[in-house]
Amino acid sequence: MMPHPKIDAIVETYLILADAEAPGLVEGLYLEGSAALGDYRPGTSDVDFVAVTADPPPAGVLERIHTKLGAHPLEGVYLTWDDLGHNPSDLGERPQARAGRLDRRGTPNPVTWHTLARHGLTCRGPKPEELKIWNDPSALAAWTDRNLDLYWRRLVTRAARPLSPWGLTCLGGYGTVWMVTGVSRLHYTLATGEITSKTEAGRHALQVFPERWHRVLNEALRLREEDTATPTVASVVAGLGDHFGTPRRSLYGSPFERRKDVLTFADHTITAAHKLYRTP
Repeated sequence: MMPHPKIDAIVETYLILADAEAPGLVEGLYLEGSAALGDYRPGTSDVDFVAVTADPPPAGVLERIHTKLGAHPLEGVYLTWDDLGHNPSDLGERPQARAGRLDRRGTPNPVTWHTLARHGLTCRGPKPEELKIWNDPSALAAWTDRNLDLYWRRLVTRAARPLSPWGLTCLGGYGTVWMVTGVSRLHYTLATGEITSKTEAGRHALQVFPERWHRVLNEALRLREEDTATPTVASVVAGLGDHFGTPRRSLYGSPFERRKDVLTFADHTITAAHKLYRTP
């Protein structure tokens, strides 16, 4: 059973198109991400999937499937049954669907394997607990520690430039939620060895970080709860985002004040998470 009717419809559409294009190709289909972690938000959340085939699928077939699928928020990776038993760092590139297009040279990461093994929802095929899925906490921790700098630290640096695309995005609700809950999720993983959702990561951060950071954390959770949509270009450029249009008033007097706290919190959390990994 899917956690939301919209997910049901997206999965059904995908399987109809995949089966029509290549009967028997998709032998297993699993959901991970927010759908599996109980934090799906219609309109803002992607539907993250793992599609499993017997052999490496022809890229041309996958491209036709996703071209027909169009702009559905369905993002994920194509693996074989054998792939599931191996460290993703040993596999090389695998086809991945992103933003309505197929990337033939996607790079899988251990978060997918760990989420699938512990939380995956079955749409087709054996249940995850019936499969031999690679699971290595030390490899997950090492990847997470690297990702703090390779993605998040770089993102904070870009967002610190006020008129850059991410500097403008962080004036709005989408950027606030993405940045605050994103770094909190990695902190949670290094603290616990587990994977969690954006909402639960924010709650975790409220428990482990001093009161200095509670306003920006509660702001991100407020926005997440209110199902903040990706801001329009006009609202981002205006610097308003959700600020004056949400049902509950922002905890900040201005989006500029909030952005400052978002970036400062992200920098602090990245540093704190690194210390968790490096502490014996």
